[in-house]
Amino acid sequence: MTSPDRQVASMSLTKTFLSWPVLRQVTQGDFLGRGPAVTSAKTRAWTARTETADRVVQSVCPYCAVGCGQRIYVKDEKVIQIEGDPDSPHSRGRLCPKGSASEQLVNAPGRPTTVLYRRPGGTDWEPLARDTAIDMIAERFVAARRAHWQDTDEHGRPLRRTMGIASLGGATLDNEENYLIKKLFTAAGAIQIENQARI
Repeated sequence: MTSPDRQVASMSLTKTFLSWPVLRQVTQGDFLGRGPAVTSAKTRAWTARTETADRVVQSVCPYCAVGCGQRIYVKDEKVIQIEGDPDSPHSRGRLCPKGSASEQLVNAPGRPTTVLYRRPGGTDWEPLARDTAIDMIAERFVAARRAHWQDTDEHGRPLRRTMGIASLGGATLDNEENYLIKKLFTAAGAIQIENQARI
């Protein structure tokens, strides 16, 4: 061992002896070793991610119909942590494993951020402009509604519905999105409207 290594070793031994947990327990009166006397300097230096957040936003977990309250911690306009909201009257600060991991919905590196389209008969996905995709969906929606519209039944009773379009929502849609989807499809005459959280 070289002399600088010996100096580092002796310094670490001295530091370790003076900060020895048993010594701290005796001098601080923490005889059971359950208080700060047994906490290392490294642990004391740690801070929670939530303490460094610029702001906290209240939200609702998007995964199921329960709608547990969440606190979204934001730093530099990026979500850094999501925790249960203790002010929520029914979830009272608790989240299931999926709700606890919902931060990955926005921060996962594999999350798609562009519209992908696979042409009929195609084998690969290709990026598509958002406005182009919206126009394609709207045109097909209107065409399917028009082609399968049922104004009356065989007895002349009014139906005013279409069987050509349906909606099956996913559990990552929030309550507001589901409300708007229900209003849109009902106004369009669709009667087949479901959501994964209800099935």
